[in-house]
Amino acid sequence: MADCVSKVELTVSCTDLLDKDVGSKSDPLCVLLQSTGAGDKWMELGRTERMKNTSSPSFSQRLRLDYHFENVQNLKLQIYDIDNSSSDLSDDDFLGGVELTLGQVTAEEIKDNRAIILELEAKNLDKKDMFGKSDPFLEIFKAGEGGKWQLVHRTEVVKNSLSPSWKKISVPLQTFCSGDLEKPLKVDCSDHDGDGSHDLIGSFTTKVSELQKAALGSPVEFQCIHPDKQKKKKSYKNSGVVVVKSCKLEAQYTFLDYVMGGCQINFTVGIDFTGSNGDPRSPDSLHYLSPDGTNQYLSALWSVGQVVQDYDTDKLFPAFGFGAKLPPDYQAAHHEFALNFNPSNPYCQGIQGIVDAYRMVLPQLRLSGPTNFSPIINHVASIASSAAQANAATQYFVLLILTDGEITDLDQTKDAIVRASRLPLSIIIVGVGPADFKAMQLLDGDDGVLRSTVGEAVSRDIVQFVPLRDFKDVSFGAALTEGPGSVQMEQSPGKPSRSFSEHPGLKTVSCWKFTPLSLFQASVSALAQSVLAEVPHQLVSYFKMRGLDPAKQGPPAKP
Repeated sequence: MADCVSKVELTVSCTDLLDKDVGSKSDPLCVLLQSTGAGDKWMELGRTERMKNTSSPSFSQRLRLDYHFENVQNLKLQIYDIDNSSSDLSDDDFLGGVELTLGQVTAEEIKDNRAIILELEAKNLDKKDMFGKSDPFLEIFKAGEGGKWQLVHRTEVVKNSLSPSWKKISVPLQTFCSGDLEKPLKVDCSDHDGDGSHDLIGSFTTKVSELQKAALGSPVEFQCIHPDKQKKKKSYKNSGVVVVKSCKLEAQYTFLDYVMGGCQINFTVGIDFTGSNGDPRSPDSLHYLSPDGTNQYLSALWSVGQVVQDYDTDKLFPAFGFGAKLPPDYQAAHHEFALNFNPSNPYCQGIQGIVDAYRMVLPQLRLSGPTNFSPIINHVASIASSAAQANAATQYFVLLILTDGEITDLDQTKDAIVRASRLPLSIIIVGVGPADFKAMQLLDGDDGVLRSTVGEAVSRDIVQFVPLRDFKDVSFGAALTEGPGSVQMEQSPGKPSRSFSEHPGLKTVSCWKFTPLSLFQASVSALAQSVLAEVPHQLVSYFKMRGLDPAKQGPPAKP
């Protein structure tokens, strides 16, 4: 499995971008997208950092993706001028873009799984600001082709200091020096200016093998030399020193390392049965079952579940509903009930088992409210907490919540997510229907750090939200293709069989949505990829936070 895919890394820089800001240059950011194969639909793979006030940015944030030799991978690189903190690019200025295939660009394959961890500070830097000290930051470059220096990392800016300490740096060794400990490196220390005209304080050259001397317990110092000052003044010594307090190389494990080490992905489903979904008997309801027994809830469940279920050996998944009144008394709304009406054993056999339980209970429920997320999040979090006590990288939990977007207990839900961020748990929210989903986007936290009602920040990002409407061609029903004088049916898993015939001259079939099979498969795949995109990183970030390495892998399985 580890050899199935190569990981590649793209480095992006631009020149002569348009200036969209009045009185200054643009603040560019680069977005990488890949074609899903479903018409003109593209999926975002990553973004660089935002550069302020520059028309010729060099982005330090690498764009990583899987390389498949056997496929043509169509990519887009798009540059935007970012003037707000929102992750939504619709209100930002588009500066330009390019479409290309991965085979057309030069990419660096990631072969070394180590990362370099550095602690850096500086002393006695030159004062560059007229009414203050300096606002220093570091840029680290590695030697590239043709004698050019390639940016590999940019630190944060430390305001008004001549002796700054920067946050600990962690960079993949492949990115930092191409895995070559003797590869030349250049470090620039500069004074940050808001208009982008940063002033160089000084530079020095080194290599990783020299930085590693700091790992012996004694810091290593490098003199910052400004070349112009060195030429002008014979008495010039330096413009300060940069101190490497510590340097070490650490193994950087991947999602695949943990899975091959035996880590199980435990999948739980929560389905919204609140009244805002509409009466299931009405065709306008989000829970209305079409003549072929499908709806948007089942579409999302199947698309995501069929991917996740392959990472769980017993394929027994607990499934719950919330926001409905239950038989026989139909008194109070239940905010966490077993979908199979068996609270002592809420497990369903595979995704098909969840689908069957959903269809069985739907006619028996009375949709109610309010819409509370926190009970089911706390329920799964309590199970994840018990698993975490084993102190081994063997169990991880994924909670899929399918909802129409209305949420009542937002504060309690934020508190539950902050607590859950310290546990081996990811939460996926799929929005069904036409709601604006503002609360869901707030929980996702991509626009900033989610905090509890008492101000406590999440330990790590564990929520991914995706609106189903972004994947209009996803259909839980059959995909049909026309043949001479008849219609052939290719069955989608989980849908009841139907047989029929067609008059040779007839070109439509009632009750069935016509969707080319290739488009259906691509849309389902795109939905699953988008929904599950952050789970591997979230899993790795949890075990890294806990300092847990993958279990030792056994001998490779026979083909």
